[in-house]
Amino acid sequence: MTAEAPRVAVEALARAGRLRPGSRVAVVAPSGPVPEERLRAGLAVLRGWDLDPVVAPHVLDTHPTLGYLAGADRDRARDLTEVWCDPSVDAVICARGGFGVQRMVDLVDWTAVRAAGPKAFVGYSDVTALHEAFARRAGYATLHGPMVAAGTFLSDPRTQESLRATLFEPESVRTLGLDTARTLVPGRARGVTLGGCVSLLAADLGTPYGRPSARGGLLLLEDVGEEPYRVDRVLTQLLRSGWLDGVAGVGLGSWAECGPYEEVRTVLADRLGGLGVPVVEEMGFGHSETALTLPFGVPAALDADKGTLTLDVPALR
Repeated sequence: MTAEAPRVAVEALARAGRLRPGSRVAVVAPSGPVPEERLRAGLAVLRGWDLDPVVAPHVLDTHPTLGYLAGADRDRARDLTEVWCDPSVDAVICARGGFGVQRMVDLVDWTAVRAAGPKAFVGYSDVTALHEAFARRAGYATLHGPMVAAGTFLSDPRTQESLRATLFEPESVRTLGLDTARTLVPGRARGVTLGGCVSLLAADLGTPYGRPSARGGLLLLEDVGEEPYRVDRVLTQLLRSGWLDGVAGVGLGSWAECGPYEEVRTVLADRLGGLGVPVVEEMGFGHSETALTLPFGVPAALDADKGTLTLDVPALR
């Protein structure tokens, strides 16, 4: 238990403006290498929405010795800094996840990012570390949503529509959650949204800009490729560190490739059930066949009985 944790650690953040036909959207690759054919397909979807997508210079790079990275750390950080500070760019969408954000996040010019003001920023998975950085270092709300070259974005119309509506008509998607959502722990709670890939949140603990606590927040969690005992280990780390003390409520997304879901569910109930807060599962975000777009940094209400997350304000202005 953290003795001096603030009463409320998670606060509402500055929201970006919504997009309009003709808005320029920059694509960056902060993590893994990007298949060119999938990038082309994703750009075509964006153009079909009357957006003007531009690709950052190093998106198709591959690191010369570490093939799991999309180019050198400084190049990936420079791409993000430059497109964010380009006044003609209205939004930034990641090309894919993988691994690599933690290597480049400290190389981003966060002073310049703060000076440029908020923009819509979209990604998930490894991009969780950037969601946390934008919240902690810039004070900006972000969008946990599908990436341009991700298979779900290319194949699932509902995933595409959730992102499109959030970007263009954010007031139309104030209540979120698929019909698969069900109660793990009953109840209702209010707070400001945060979260992402739980293993990335745990990896941020102890770093200079890591969030000290989820106190007062609505924590939205998911992950991929982690066996039940590893999900247990990560959640136990968050519990032991005191990071989950005072969290208002928990919403759970997908646990793809984490083993049989009933085994994962048993771990989630065991580790999260003792928090004494509402928990809703299978809400439909993350590494799932349909991935809803959810905002981080926005005040909302979580209803574990109905399986919904209702935003107090639209994700974008």
